[in-house]
Amino acid sequence: MNVAALTFYILSGVLLTSAVMVVTSRNTVYAVLFLILAFFNASGLFVLAHAEFLAMILVVVYVGAVAVLFLFVVMMLNVELGSLRESMRRYSLIGGLVGGILGIELMGVVIAWNTSPEALDLTSAPLVNYNGMSNTQSLGNLLYTHYALIFQGAGLILLIAMIGAIVLTLRTREGVKKQKLGDQIGRQAKESVRLIDIPSGSGI
Repeated sequence: MNVAALTFYILSGVLLTSAVMVVTSRNTVYAVLFLILAFFNASGLFVLAHAEFLAMILVVVYVGAVAVLFLFVVMMLNVELGSLRESMRRYSLIGGLVGGILGIELMGVVIAWNTSPEALDLTSAPLVNYNGMSNTQSLGNLLYTHYALIFQGAGLILLIAMIGAIVLTLRTREGVKKQKLGDQIGRQAKESVRLIDIPSGSGI
């Protein structure tokens, strides 16, 4: 067993253990910390697969932004463990059914991959190198040339989803003072400042 295979098994084992601890941990803060550990090990697997760009994106986006945001939200909300246990008991049947379906699908994919005659050729094939470009350059070349319209369409869908979330969460309440930027920008100095000449000794 070489160093790459040993590293793969170590990262995979820690990744699977962290994923199980995310689901089974009773403390939500610990669950988020195990999720961060799982992301780090997944990025290590991407590095072993010569996908450095995906590993960097996984660390920067998911660990640096999403997971840390989850951690702060969980710590600030102070979620009660009793309500979580009650919710787990209520939806345990549906969760087990969905988990069983996903497990069967994953087993089907693994069995089909191991029994496929093309699997050995795909695993032993060398990495495609586009005119000496690196992994990041090759990915950018594919995204912005061959899949440019699909990439722009995905960005448009995300923009629509963001606008929809803002519209759905917008609440208009009466009696709340709001800023009127047009009125504030259009104000003149004579409308904002008033000079009063107070006689000496009269006080205010």
